[in-house]
Parts: sequence; C-alpha cells; structure tokens
Amino acid sequence: MSGEKVGFVTMGEVKPKAEEIPEMGVGMLGYAFMGKAHSNAFKKISYMFCPPPAIPKLVAICGRNELKVAEAAKRYGYSKYYTEWRKLVNDPEVELFDNGAPNNLHAEPCIEAAENGKHILCEKPLARTAEEAKPMVESVRKARVKHMVGFNYRFVPAMQVAKKLIDDGVIGRIYHFHGRYLQEWIMDPNFPRVWRLVKDSAGTGAIGDLGAHVVDLAHFLVGDIISVSALTSTFIKERPLPEDESKKGKVDVDDAFESIIEFDSGAIGHISTSRFCGGRKNYQDIEIYGEHGSISFNLERLNELKVHTRNHDIKDLESSFHETLVTEAYHPYWENWWPHGHIIGWEHTTIHEIYHLMDAIINEKDIQPVGATFEDGYRCNVVLDAVVKSVNTGKKIQVNYSL
Repeated sequence: MSGEKVGFVTMGEVKPKAEEIPEMGVGMLGYAFMGKAHSNAFKKISYMFCPPPAIPKLVAICGRNELKVAEAAKRYGYSKYYTEWRKLVNDPEVELFDNGAPNNLHAEPCIEAAENGKHILCEKPLARTAEEAKPMVESVRKARVKHMVGFNYRFVPAMQVAKKLIDDGVIGRIYHFHGRYLQEWIMDPNFPRVWRLVKDSAGTGAIGDLGAHVVDLAHFLVGDIISVSALTSTFIKERPLPEDESKKGKVDVDDAFESIIEFDSGAIGHISTSRFCGGRKNYQDIEIYGEHGSISFNLERLNELKVHTRNHDIKDLESSFHETLVTEAYHPYWENWWPHGHIIGWEHTTIHEIYHLMDAIINEKDIQPVGATFEDGYRCNVVLDAVVKSVNTGKKIQVNYSL
C-alpha cells in the first residue's frame, strides 16, 4: 500500500539493509523456564541491539512432549519442532545450539553438537559432575566452536561494575567473599518431586542449582577457590510423584548447603544456598570486603550496587555504604535500553549473555573474561564436587582443577 512521501522514504515502507546483518540459525533444546527465557532473548536482540551482530533465526525447538513442544514452537516463533534431540543437533540450519534441558541431558547433546560444528550455549551447571564435564570441554576444543555456560549473573550491569572496581584496584586486596543464594519454592511438602529433586537428572540439589551461580561469581570476581569444607541437609525426604500424586518418591539431593571456602589469593569466606528460606524469592547476596573498600549486591534489587571506600576525607559522610543506581548510559549494556532510572529486570541478564555469545561468534571475539566458557563450567563443577566430597567425608577438601 503506497503512502505519503517524506523525503526519500515512503510512509508505510521499511527498507532495512538486511544484507549487512547475517542471520544465525538457532536450535533450542527445552521449552520450559530456560527455553522461554532464551527464546525471549533471541527475539529482543534483533531490535534492541542496533545493529545486532546477527539476526537470530529461530529454526527449531525440541522437547519430549510433542503437544507441549509444538505449542512452544508456535508461541515463540520457531519454524519447526523435534521430539528427539539428535535431529535438532544434526539439523543443517542450526548454527547455534542452545541447551536448556535438565542436567542429565547436557553432556551428550552438547558433545554431538560440537562434533557437528555447532556453537553452543549450555545452561548451568555444565554437567552433573566434573568427570561428566571433561569430555564436553574436550569436544568443543577439538571442534574449535564457540562455547559458553549460562552463568547469566555475570551480565548484570551492577556485577560488571563490581568487577571493574575490583580489577581497577579500588577495593584493593580482597579479604572476604560471602555469597548466599536463597529461595523458598519447595518449602511446601506437597510440592512434587520434579527433576531438580532427583539425583539422576539433576546431580545435586541446591548445590548445583543455586551454588553453581555463586561459585562462578566467586571465580569471576575473586579467583580460584582452593579448599572447601561443607555440610548439607535434605529437609523433606519424600515428595508426591508428578505423574501420580497419590504416590511418593525419595528426594535424594540436598535442599541446602553451607560451606567455608579459601581462595588462592588468601581470601576466605563462605557460600551457602537453600531452597527453604521463607520470604526469599530469588535472593542472591554477594558481599566482598577488601583493604580499601567493600561491595554489596542483592539480585532481587539488581539495578543497585552498594560500595564503601575507606579512602575518604569526610568520615562522617562517607563512613558507610553508598548505594549506586546502575542505570546510566555509560554503564554496561545500558545504551541499548532506557533513560537513566528506568530499571531493567531479570530477563535482561539472559539478553546480555546471548548478545555476548553472538558477538563473539560473528566477530571472532573471545568469550572470556566476561563470559563463562566450558572450561569455566568445568572448574565450577570441580568446586561443586569438592562440596559433595566434603559432605561425604566430613573433611576439608583441597580443590584440584586439572583436566
């Protein structure tokens, strides 16, 4: 339909220079929480990042339940769907394989995808154990594909600012790292025994589900963890089976864990996680204390960063924490969003994460140090294994990262 002409552009017509921006075929394994979050990210990158490194083309989505995966394909805009993951990772149109499946389906699909030359984004934890993660690292190295683990909290703008403060020496030598990740979603004893509560599918409970994020942030912000002492508890040991709520099944993973950690730098601290903390929805609390200053961050208020510096002149005014709203145009990723003070939310961490991966693929950039590679995912698994070993032996465990 023709319209009124304004300058050289006809109103109602859009003529983008599509040839300048390549497409990238995306294949998604999983249609639930992560499938939804990642699909949302792929769609928003196309128009919120200008120009995007590539236009994500939603090729196919995969899941075991045909009715549900067909609905997901229609809802999110995928061209087709599969009920077998091998068909997805062998689809020639898929260039980027996004694995949002349960933990027991991380290793084999990612390895085959790498062998087929696909770039890979795999949700955390990379695997159920470090031993299971090893061949995943070997496969992406051999294939020379880009690979990233879904540690999306690295991509909170406030976390990027915290990282810069540490790297620039503002905090100085770090003495303490305290990390907690607390939720409440399984406190009801009638909550069903979903896959996250089964060792065979999840590997661990709160250790891998929540602890993986905190361990990765400890590595990202402070450095290598060299020892762990830990304990766990499972508060509700049986739950209704999802397929038949009249029957119950054993919960064979942890509901919570507490640990004391030591860093290679000499810093000490603790990591604790629980899914039994009433009132905590998605409470990830990170505190770092150093010789020149301190940092405090709460994921439930992810636009804010609290900073204290000891190098000041007016002690009465600057002796406590200062709260910074991380929404200025010069803050990481903010040029793509809103005017200052117009806050962003949880979904944006995944958008930033996937943008980073696509930019690395198209422009041949490194995933590290901002993003987490499969090597980083393996190193996280090593620490999680040390937590489990400490619980089983009642001893302090030295961490060995060697592949």
